[in-house]
Amino acid sequence: MENYLTVAQMILSVALVLVLLLQVRGGGLGGIFGQADTVYRTKRGLERTLFQFTIILVVLFITISLLMLGIS
Repeated sequence: MENYLTVAQMILSVALVLVLLLQVRGGGLGGIFGQADTVYRTKRGLERTLFQFTIILVVLFITISLLMLGIS
């Protein structure tokens, strides 16, 4: 059981790093291509999906970490 949790935690950590790298701070996805964005706006489309997916991955990562701590 502990091996499965370890593998799941490694997969979640790689996915979390990738999702975080896709998010550009303050600029949205347009910031990757050099678009200036100084006006506050809400998250829409892919940016919002990435944000929500990041939250889900963090919750899963913490849950699995706590499960592994309880098993040890």
